[in-house]
Amino acid sequence: MSGVARRTVFVGSAAVVATGVLTAAIGGPAAAGHGSEAKPTVVLVHGAFADASGWNEVVRRLTREGYPVLAPANPLRGVASDSAYLASILATVSGPIVLVGHSYGGVVITNAATGNPNVKALVYVAAFAPDAGDTVFALQTQFPGTKLGEAQLDFRPYPSADGGSVDGYVKKAAFREVFAGDLPRSTTDLMWATQRPGDVHTLQEPSGAPAWRGVRSWYLVARDDNLIPAAAQRFMAKRAGARTVEVRASHVAMISQPKITADLITLAARATA
Repeated sequence: MSGVARRTVFVGSAAVVATGVLTAAIGGPAAAGHGSEAKPTVVLVHGAFADASGWNEVVRRLTREGYPVLAPANPLRGVASDSAYLASILATVSGPIVLVGHSYGGVVITNAATGNPNVKALVYVAAFAPDAGDTVFALQTQFPGTKLGEAQLDFRPYPSADGGSVDGYVKKAAFREVFAGDLPRSTTDLMWATQRPGDVHTLQEPSGAPAWRGVRSWYLVARDDNLIPAAAQRFMAKRAGARTVEVRASHVAMISQPKITADLITLAARATA
């Protein structure tokens, strides 16, 4: 990325950081889609401490624009196994795919898209965009600012055929501040109660070869994120050569800022034409 001009364009409350030339502004007239051409399928992947319902408002916006959308459950059992599961779903989708990941879902899309020629765009929403060998823990703590650590987690062992492991849940007292500080407490209390835990071994499991090396990527940086520091998001976005939007949002930008999230996905989808 050295030597390439970067610029920031402000669109409403968002800042669009363009690498090279940004061909369309978020939410502009061209964002309506492909006209009569078939649109790519958008696959939305959630992260830990969440479920696919976090994409609901984004799904509504995309489907109104005529995009086929899938939001599968992420098993949250491990990088390799979660990625293999998502890859098996992607293999059933014909035609071009725009693959979107939030938080740990970014790790999963980075690995699952590798080798699938139908994946034409990757979109990271306040997400991990690892390089080969990176771990979630290392990326989360590389820059100061995360408010999620052992003290904010409940650990609950679970049995399995291979001897069992431990799941991590965000404690209720910490959930809103860490995860979704720009949402009402009544909403975050419900999100806490229904959160899906992640296997703690996922934190130290290295990622594989990143699909973003061969697939164009976009990144939504959440400036008020208390789980993945904004500095870490900017680092990962720049490293991946992603076209980047910054928005005033907590970690769950797709819930608090669904329009900007959907607009960025639409921009990525238009680029597949």
